[in-house]
This record gives sequence, structure tokens and C-alpha cells, in this order.
Amino acid sequence: MNDRHGLLTQPIGRVLLKMSLGNLIGILTILGFSLVDTFFISQLGTHALAAISFTFPITLIVSSIGIGIGAGISTNLGRLIGSNNQPQARLFLHDTLLITCALICAVSLLGSLTITPLFTLLGATPASLSYIQDYMLPWYLGAPLLVVLMVGNQALRSTGDTRSPAMIMSLAAIINLILDPLLIFGLGPFPRLEMQGAAIATLIAWLVAFLLSGYLLIIKKRMLQFARVDFKRYQKNWKKLAHIAQPATLMNLLNPIANALVMAMLARQDHLAVAAFGAGIRLESLMLIVVMALSSSLVPFIAQNLGAGQNARAHHALMLSLKFIFIFQSLLYLPLILLATPVAMLFSQDPQVVTWLSFYIQTLPSAYGFLGIIILVATSLNAYHRPMSSLVINVCRLFFLMLPLAALGSYLYGVEGLLLALPITNALMGIACYILATKICEP
Repeated sequence: MNDRHGLLTQPIGRVLLKMSLGNLIGILTILGFSLVDTFFISQLGTHALAAISFTFPITLIVSSIGIGIGAGISTNLGRLIGSNNQPQARLFLHDTLLITCALICAVSLLGSLTITPLFTLLGATPASLSYIQDYMLPWYLGAPLLVVLMVGNQALRSTGDTRSPAMIMSLAAIINLILDPLLIFGLGPFPRLEMQGAAIATLIAWLVAFLLSGYLLIIKKRMLQFARVDFKRYQKNWKKLAHIAQPATLMNLLNPIANALVMAMLARQDHLAVAAFGAGIRLESLMLIVVMALSSSLVPFIAQNLGAGQNARAHHALMLSLKFIFIFQSLLYLPLILLATPVAMLFSQDPQVVTWLSFYIQTLPSAYGFLGIIILVATSLNAYHRPMSSLVINVCRLFFLMLPLAALGSYLYGVEGLLLALPITNALMGIACYILATKICEP
């Protein structure tokens, strides 16, 4: 049996730490794209910052499709690799990348044709819409590159190799960091493109990362086998992918949809709160990078061990991870209480934006330990081939708890009441998910 990265034999803590460190670098660089764009765009003014905040739920929807498909690929490849069936794994990856590319091209075309009505519905003002148009058109053009890149990197991670995707995304982040100020502000020989420049810089970085990921998958690691057209094989592999990917994609889509609804509520309370919320979401992603890194490691770890019949080892890894992440995220919250205002001032000099963003930083991270438990349990259920349970968790959290509490809080206490509903929701669902993990995932 091929166990080059030790997922089936080496100590659990050591393997997950090694994998998570690689994932941590990769995820940090992905978040760096968003934070770097937000920082430089914020220098263009409050309208530009509000505009990039409005784009976040929509760009996250497209990314969530990639995450969902990646979950399906990672789970199935992990089991195939764990059972030592590499030839079938190569064909599976080929067939699933075909459907991924076709799907995202269709989504991007639809999105580019509906920019104005969609963002108007979300509450964007005419002043923000021109900025949004400049950013989203190039972004949609590069979206297929992004999603295929995400899926390809997830295929690499399914083998236990988290170092290669991390290096690829680190290079892409450096390219984006260099090009952003050049194209946004028109430094040197470059034209001043403002919002459009940020999107073009990101597109170029994605293209370079896409080519490198393709080289690793096709040439160096030989994980992808080009095969003749066979609709029966397509149907079989696409069905296997859909069993995990459909509910996983829907689960990941729920978060940006819920964020869009929260943003629409905020827009009707205070337009400056939208700018603060958009920056806060990006900071939240940064503060949850250890959670995301660990979840990306945990899924292939569990999948490979289940494929090899080592159910007890898979369950022990999940419970160990839940305890670690709760302690880590709870400790991480302590310095944020003191640093809230200085961090908020990095993104805006508008006093009201700083006030709302400071409040966000002081309150929401208090429940990130519980949110980490929710994320780990939900993603691990995909590895157990229980994607519907994962979907139910997120539906209950977002639509039965968070949005009703947010609407009630907004009605009673305005922006502050709305924001307070979010950590309360995470705390309640985090407790429920931990109890669920001890029962539904036991070997």
C-alpha cells in the first residue's frame, strides 16, 4: 500500500501537524489576495471599500462551488488512494475536472450578464455600482482559472502533499501583491486602473498558479490521465462526485448567501456598516486560517483511513482536532480585545467605519472556538460520506438560528444587535456539533 505521507501509519498528531502547516501557508496566501485587495482599494475611498465589500459574497459563492467540488474530489480520491487504486483515481480526476470547467464557465457567463441587477438587489448605491462593474468583469473572466486551480490543488492534498499547493499559492500571492499597487494606482509605466487593476492583478496571479498546478498534476506526479470520450464512465464518475459535491457545494454556498442577506440588512441600517462588515469578513477568514488548514488536512486523513478500514484511527483524529481547535481559537481571541481599534484603522479612516469594525472584532471572535468545531465536523462528515448531515448542520445554523436572530437583533438594537446574533449562533451550534461528533462519527 502506498503511504508516502504517513496518513495510515504515522502518529496522528504529527501527520496532521505536518499537513496543516503546508495548508496554513496555502490558505494564508489565498486570504492574502483578499486582504491585499481590500487594503489597497480602501485607499481609493469609502465608496470603493463599500464596493469591494459588496463583491465578497458573490465571489465567495463562486469559490464555494470550487470548495464543494474539491470536497467531492478529495474524499473520493482519498478513498481510492487508501485502497491502492491509483489508475481509477487518475480517470476520476480527469472526468471531474471536465465537468468543473464547463460548470464554472457557465456560472461566470451568467454572472457577468447580471452584475447591475444583482448588486442593486443587494443594496449597492449607484456610486458603488461603477466600482463593482470595473472589478467583477475581469474577475468573472478569471473565475474558471480559480476554480480549476482550487480543485487541482485539492487533488494534490488528497495524497497528503500539502507543500506543493502551498508553494504554488505563495508565488501567486507575491505576484498579486506586486501587481496590485502598480495597476490600481498606475505607478511607473502602468496605467491607473483602480478597481479594475485589482481584478486584473488577481487574474494574472491565478493564471500563473493554474499553469504550475497543471504541470504538477499532469507531468510530475502523473495524477491525471487523459482518456477517450466515454459517456458511461463520465456518468459513473460524475455521480460519485455529485454524491459529495452537490450537498458540499450547497453547504458552502449557504455562507455567502447568508452573508449577502446580513449585508442587505446592514445596508438598510447604515451604509458605512457594510464597509465595516466586508472588512470584518476578510479579517475573520484570516483569524480562522488554522481551522481551515486543519479541516483541509482532516478530510483526506479520514478518507484514506476509512478506505483502508482504519475507522477508529479516523474517529480519534476528528476528536483530537476538535479539542485542539477550541482551545487555540479561544486563546487567539484574547489579544483581539486590545487590538480591535488599531486593526480597524488599517482599513479605514472614517470614524463610523472604524467604530463598527472595532465592534465586529471585539465580539464575533469570542465564539470562533465554537465556529471551528462547526467547520471541522461539517467538513469531516463529507469524508464519512454523510454530506447531507453536513448540509443540515449549516442550514440549521444559518437559516434557523443566525438570520432570524440577526433580524430580531437589527430590529431591537440596530447594527450592534445584528452583529451580536452571529457569535450567539456559533456558540449554540458549536456545542451541538461537538455532541454530534461523539455519536454520529464514532467507529
